[in-house]
Amino acid sequence: MSFINKRITKRIEEIAMELTRIFSVVDTNGEIEISNKVYEIMGNIPYFKENPNDLFFVHTNDKLGRKSVVAILRGKKVSKKTVVLIGHTDTVGISDYGELAEYANNPYELAERFKNIRLDEATRKDLESGEYLFGRGIFDMKSGDAVIITLMEEIAKDLDNFEGNLIFAAVCDEEANSSGMLSVVPKLVELQEKEGFEYLALLDTDYITAEFIGDENKNIYIGTVGKLMPSFLVVGKETHVGESFNGIDPNEISSAIMSRINMNTEFCDIVDGEVSLPPISLYQRDQKPEYSVQVGKTAILYFNYATHISTPDMVLEKMKNAAYEAFESVVLKLNKQYEKFCSMSSNRIYKKLPWEARVLSYTELLEKVREENPEIDNILTNYSKELLKDDSIDIRVFAQRIVEKLQASWKDQNPVVVVYFSPPYYPHIYIDGTNPKDKALIDAVDNAVKSTVTDYKLAYKKFFPYISDLSYGAAPKDSAIIAALKDNMPGFGIKYSLPLEAMQKLSLPVLDIGCFGYDAHKFTERVEKRYSYTVTPELVYKTVMKLLNNKLL
Repeated sequence: MSFINKRITKRIEEIAMELTRIFSVVDTNGEIEISNKVYEIMGNIPYFKENPNDLFFVHTNDKLGRKSVVAILRGKKVSKKTVVLIGHTDTVGISDYGELAEYANNPYELAERFKNIRLDEATRKDLESGEYLFGRGIFDMKSGDAVIITLMEEIAKDLDNFEGNLIFAAVCDEEANSSGMLSVVPKLVELQEKEGFEYLALLDTDYITAEFIGDENKNIYIGTVGKLMPSFLVVGKETHVGESFNGIDPNEISSAIMSRINMNTEFCDIVDGEVSLPPISLYQRDQKPEYSVQVGKTAILYFNYATHISTPDMVLEKMKNAAYEAFESVVLKLNKQYEKFCSMSSNRIYKKLPWEARVLSYTELLEKVREENPEIDNILTNYSKELLKDDSIDIRVFAQRIVEKLQASWKDQNPVVVVYFSPPYYPHIYIDGTNPKDKALIDAVDNAVKSTVTDYKLAYKKFFPYISDLSYGAAPKDSAIIAALKDNMPGFGIKYSLPLEAMQKLSLPVLDIGCFGYDAHKFTERVEKRYSYTVTPELVYKTVMKLLNNKLL
C-alpha cells in the first residue's frame, strides 16, 4: 500500500504553489524572503514548536544577508542513523518571460496567458492536457522542496514509531555559486560531531527530465556528475595588421584550442556504460580593450568540463596536451602560409617564423617566475588584496587577473599558453557499491523502484547529469588530486573557497529523486503533476525508510 494519498498530493502542490509565488531569483532579496517562508512553514509543524532549536538558519555571511534553513526531525525510537535531504530555494531570472514576466510566479494565471501565445507543439500539448504546471521555479525546484517539506510534516505526526533522524537543508544560491550549500556543509559536520549523527546518504529532489528525444525513463540518479573549468590564457605576439606575419594572433591560437576541445567526445568519461557530456565553451574573448589595427596580445577561454571519473590532475594534463597540439597546429599553418606568401611575392625569401608552441600550467609558470623573482608570491598576495577591494569582480575574472599578473611578471614575454582552473569546482561522486553505505543506498533505491506500482517506466542511473549541490557531499581525499586543483586555481582560498575538509569528513553517497518536467531555465518551464506529486514522494519516502531500517548499517 502506498504511503502517498490524495491529501498528501494536494498538500505538495499547495506548498509548491506557495513557494513559487515568491520571486526568489538568485542574488536578489527574494532569496531571503523564500528562506523566511520555508522557515515559517516548517515552524508550523508541531514538532518544531516543541523543539525550536531543531529549526534554524545557516547564514552565508554575504552582503545580501542570504541564509539557508536547516530542520532536524528526530524519531522517538532513539537512533543515530540520519538521512540528509537538500533542496534549493533560488531560481534563475525571469527576463525570458518577456511581457509575461509578472505572471511567471503564478502558474494558474500563466497557463491562461499561455493560451494566447505561440508555443511549440510539445509545449502546447502539455498546456492543453492540464497535467502540467508552468512557472519560474515550479519545476527547478520548488516542487522538489515541497515534496520534502510535506514528507517531514507527515512523518512528524507519528514520531513515536519513527526510528532515526532526518535533516533537511533548504539552501540558497544554488543557481550561482552554491554559497548556501557551502555554508551548510560545515554545519552538518558540526552536528555530526556534536550529536553523534550517523549520516547514511545525501538525498536531493532536484528536477529530472528526458535526457534525449524519446527517452521515456523516469530516472533516479545514484551519484552525480562533477565539473571543472579548465581555462587558458593565450599570449600571442602583437603586431600591426600591415605586418601580420611579424606577430602571432592569440585569437587564432584560442580558436585552435576551441576546435580541439569544444564538444570533443575524446574528453568524455565512460563509467559503467554512462558517458559524461563533452567539454563545451563558456567564454572566449581577446583582451584588447579598444578597437585598433593592432593584432592583440592575449585572449582568454574556458570550458565546462563534466567528469565521472577524471580528477583535476588528469584533466589538467589532458588540457595541456590539447593546448600544445592546437598551438603547434597554428605554428605549422602560419609557416605554411608564409612560405606560400613568399613564393607569391617577387622580393621575399622564406625564412621559418620564430614561433614555438609552449604550454605551461599555472604552477609551472609560477615556478619559473619565482626563479627570477623570489618576491613574486608577496606581489601576488598584495595584488589579490587590491582586487578584493572591488566586490564587482567575478570569481572567474579574479582568477584571470592573477594569471595575467603572473605572466606579465615573467621576463620571457614570448608567446605561451597558460592552463589553469577557474572556479567553481564540483567533485563527481561515483557510487560503486563497494562499501556498506554505497551498497545500502543502492539496495534502498532498488527496493523503492521495485515496490512502487506505477505506469511510469522507472529506472536508475549512476550519475545525476546536472551540476548540483550534491557534489559537496564528498571530496577527493588524495592530497595530490587536491593539490592539482588548489595550486592551479588562482585565488583559491582568497576569493573562492571550498570546505574541502568538511566535505571529506562527510564523504556521503548521494542520490537525486526528482520531480519530472521539461524546460528548466526556459520560459516554458513546467512540472508534470501526477508523477511529481505522487510517484516522487513515494520513492523518496521508501528510500529514506529503507536506509534508516537497514540493520547492516
